[in-house]
Amino acid sequence: MSVAGYEDFLAGPVKEYLQLSEKIGGDVAIHSKLVEKAFKIQLEFIQTAASRSSPANQSEQISLLAPTSTQIQQIQEFREKNRGSQFFNHLSAISESIPALGWVAVSPTPAPYVKEMNDAGQFYTNRVLKEWKEKDKVHAEWCKAWIQTLSDLQQYVRQHHTTGLVWAKTGSAPVGIPPPPPPCMPMADIIPANISDDRSALFAEINQGEAITKNLKKVTSDMQTHKNPSLRTGPAPFKAPIVGNTVPTKTVPSANAPIDKPPVFTRDGKKWLVEYHKANKDLLIDNVEMNNVIYMFRCQDSTLVIKGKVNSIVMDSCRKSSVVFDSVVSSIEFVNCQSVQMQVLGKVPTISIDKTDGCQMYLNSESLDVEFISSKSSEMNVMVPKGNGDYVEYPIPEQFKTTISPKGLSTIAVDSLG
Repeated sequence: MSVAGYEDFLAGPVKEYLQLSEKIGGDVAIHSKLVEKAFKIQLEFIQTAASRSSPANQSEQISLLAPTSTQIQQIQEFREKNRGSQFFNHLSAISESIPALGWVAVSPTPAPYVKEMNDAGQFYTNRVLKEWKEKDKVHAEWCKAWIQTLSDLQQYVRQHHTTGLVWAKTGSAPVGIPPPPPPCMPMADIIPANISDDRSALFAEINQGEAITKNLKKVTSDMQTHKNPSLRTGPAPFKAPIVGNTVPTKTVPSANAPIDKPPVFTRDGKKWLVEYHKANKDLLIDNVEMNNVIYMFRCQDSTLVIKGKVNSIVMDSCRKSSVVFDSVVSSIEFVNCQSVQMQVLGKVPTISIDKTDGCQMYLNSESLDVEFISSKSSEMNVMVPKGNGDYVEYPIPEQFKTTISPKGLSTIAVDSLG
């Protein structure tokens, strides 16, 4: 039933996701081929589990999980290699949630783990919906299909593998496992003949009463470890080796990480790539078009000026850097940044802040209708212009209070008590 259930799962939401990916085409279609292969690898793994007993040791289990782990890494690496893609949010939605296939290595609660990975990807599916809902409804259907895929996977795991992957109780023995040890020698062969005499002597000693302690040796000061430090220099206690998780973790470069790559400043079709610049205050992009996307990645102590109206701007893993621009059609995004600033001279509909510590945003009179979307971020301040040319600073809330009402949960922002 477990194998048949997974086959039904592949024929349902997974197939729909693949078909919609083909309709969108481009990097989304290429990415979906890698995802399809990952699901097929997992089907083979479940078929293996249904026909044999569980691995005898952890190293064997890691070996069996290696194909799934490798495929997940390839899916995430494709996103990293195509950060300038117009479908970057699509690729990120998959890459952030595809570790859900690692449920086979999770116990005793694999189903909640799948849900956690599904929630991790919805940050980017929401971006896809926001960007494409007015342009092409296929993208909205694509988001719905992928979320449904992981929701159905969660239901499958809950039904067939509630507390962890179920292995067959009987099956072929794993290849390469040594045979069991020979049976123990009969006890009659090793018990000495005079065991009754030894037991009698033992009970006689126990029945001495208080006199049993007269033969105990006194512990002097030189034998006590707390008074004699030299006795503490024995071997360190055994520590079990740490075995790496078979499920690949998401590798996001820190904004503080040193830059060890040459700077990039180039245009690739509609995309401008500004990467790995350090202490460069003279970065300038002009002659832009409204469908252009600006992507600034791993820059430190640098300033980028954009003249003209572009579609969107992304600052990813930047530190102590700034961007000054005229106007954007959709949004400017800050992801995994530290101590960054922006100034808009025209209009900006949306400012998105994710996993960023320290973001100063200077607005002007044309951009006061902007919307802010923030998550897992701190020290976010909005500078609103006054009539005299000065600014008023407003912090974006970081602390919230949630209460339960008859209609569900109600959340409001609260002032920090610190």
